[in-house]
Amino acid sequence: MRRSVAGFAWLGLAAGPLAAQGVVYGAVRDPAGAPLPDAWVAVAGTALLVQTDAGGAYRIARVPPGRVTVRAARIGYAPESRAVEVAGGDSARVDFVLTPTPLPLAPIDVTTTRTARLDEPAVTSIAVISERELAGRAVNTVAEAVDRAPGVQFLDGQINIRGSTGYVQGLGARVLLLVDGVPVNQGDRGGINWDILPVDQVQRVEIVKGASSSLYGSSALGGVVHVVTRETPPGVHGRVRATAGAYADPPHPEWTFRDRTGLHGGADVTLSYGNGPFRGRFAGGARRSDGYREQDGREHWQLAGRGEWRFSPESDLRVSGAWAVDDYAVPLSWCTRGQCDDRGQAYQPFKVDTTERGAHTVSRKGYLEATFARLASARVRWQARASWVRTRFNDYRPSAVDHSVANRLGAEARLEAHPSNTRHVTVGAEAARADVESNIFGSHTQGEYAAYGESEQPLGAARLTVGARTDFLVVDGAGATAVVSPRIGAVLPGRSGAWRASVGRGFRAPSLAERFVRTTALGFEVIPNPNLDPETFWTWELGHARALSPRARMDVALFWTDARRLIEPVIVIESGVPKIQFRNLARARLAGLDLAVTASPLTSRLVGSLAYTYLHARELARDTLPERPLAFRPRHLATASADYDLAPFGVGADFRYMSRLDRVDVYPDDPRVAAKVFDLRASYRRGPLQVHLLLANALNYIYALVPRTLAPVRTVSVTLTWIY
Repeated sequence: MRRSVAGFAWLGLAAGPLAAQGVVYGAVRDPAGAPLPDAWVAVAGTALLVQTDAGGAYRIARVPPGRVTVRAARIGYAPESRAVEVAGGDSARVDFVLTPTPLPLAPIDVTTTRTARLDEPAVTSIAVISERELAGRAVNTVAEAVDRAPGVQFLDGQINIRGSTGYVQGLGARVLLLVDGVPVNQGDRGGINWDILPVDQVQRVEIVKGASSSLYGSSALGGVVHVVTRETPPGVHGRVRATAGAYADPPHPEWTFRDRTGLHGGADVTLSYGNGPFRGRFAGGARRSDGYREQDGREHWQLAGRGEWRFSPESDLRVSGAWAVDDYAVPLSWCTRGQCDDRGQAYQPFKVDTTERGAHTVSRKGYLEATFARLASARVRWQARASWVRTRFNDYRPSAVDHSVANRLGAEARLEAHPSNTRHVTVGAEAARADVESNIFGSHTQGEYAAYGESEQPLGAARLTVGARTDFLVVDGAGATAVVSPRIGAVLPGRSGAWRASVGRGFRAPSLAERFVRTTALGFEVIPNPNLDPETFWTWELGHARALSPRARMDVALFWTDARRLIEPVIVIESGVPKIQFRNLARARLAGLDLAVTASPLTSRLVGSLAYTYLHARELARDTLPERPLAFRPRHLATASADYDLAPFGVGADFRYMSRLDRVDVYPDDPRVAAKVFDLRASYRRGPLQVHLLLANALNYIYALVPRTLAPVRTVSVTLTWIY
């Protein structure tokens, strides 16, 4: 009881009189004196963090009196720190001159600890895709950009981080998708709609690799992808983004399926306004594609908006949302001899079975969220948010029409406190309720209720992080299942780099679709398994990040994951007929190495990177089955990139290699090859205009990552962006 009273007393003192606090202000510029907008400035050891305005200026109020350290950072520039003495009730000016660096580091991380951290190494591996990288790759969805991150792989639209997921046709993703901190995974299938938000609204993407259930609960078993949308600048602004391109024809005349070249294109328009306490923006767009194979056309429409009201320097409310509609043909698996006009071929990778002609899906998805945040004092910040995610689809097939409508309602309250300059505490509570009405999933509900906490403090020269989360799961109102997910990690900085180590427990509750699905896939009937248990991981990581030279840096990590009751689709025999069912495997193990090297040899205009992941993923022996590889996990995954910037022009290239899959459970006798994809790109930037050219799969390499599903062929895209 005394501790509770003392805690409330401390919070009261932390939010003490404004007269005893000071102000730090100034400007952030480059060596030539030009202002640097959107740079981050923070007071170390506090919750105080702001961004510079269009003129590079910043102002931080409520700074505690005494000697404080002020930090400034911006992507593409080396961070700087300054110590300053702040008198109570007075102000101090601190200006920064940031030096450009050929190896740009992301200056801020808001995902690994749920709170914004400026220029501090994380206890777990994290990769960041900047706004410039998104533009340079001329991508149309977030997934297309994330697919090039180290240790990340996509299998027909499903993300796989360090082998966590494999391929289950979009059901039960083990990766959590956040948009500005809001979970947006589907309520019925638990999967991810990567095009729920227009890519033109994205400022950066943070990818946390490894179990993050201690903060984020279920679905964060394999990691977290956090999409951070761009800030709305003051004044009136507009953006127009237009894309057009074409698909290559089949490389052999025997595979021809149409008499013209397939095209794709689209446009997005964004208008924004900021004045005083209010800022808002609205975006709309559409895309259309003929596809690169038979029955592969798609039409996509999208809307997105965001409004911000700053009631005072300490309080603000954000409301945002997006809505997207897709109408796309379903190519399903390619046809084999006798299923179509095969022209004497054993299979036709560009064609579908004639019995599936006309299959298409209409999909609608969106989210709406509201977040209220308040800076109670220099050392205390809290926020509350509510969200609604809705997905709806209708699958029209010659044999049947499947449908599903799902909602996910969520709420969270979180407190961030800095009891001292060296200690940081985060506590919170979260609740979510998912429901589904479907002819293939049935009518069901699932509730998740949780409380979590994490503390970070020094331990000698190291920084120690300890946290845990308790989740309660309720399906269809039945008894609750409790899961505890602890995590402990440490960072030991050195002169040229930092060591990090972490160990934690993760879990994922089966999605409603995995429990109750009854449909067909790849020619097999899929049957339900309502008795599925939550799957759990124990995972650890040992990593080291360091500068090899002023022009090169490296990040390497060893990881090990021990999984129990892992949920995977397996072939079962029922009444003599092979069928697919989701089951809990007894045990699985995933271990490997992540390596990422970035260098700027010879000149600062040239930046190259190499990323490699080695994965040893095994399903351990159970019953009468011997140990064997986990399905759909490549042993080797490598990406090499190079960019040369000769302003206003730039050129770049990417090469991606994925080794041949050791095991697939469906059509295991089909021939399989390694994936070898080479991309080329070029750009032009002048004033408000940007032009980007992308030649994806430039060598037109023909391959399949999942059974009888052709991966994208050579595609050329031109993207023009005009900013007002």
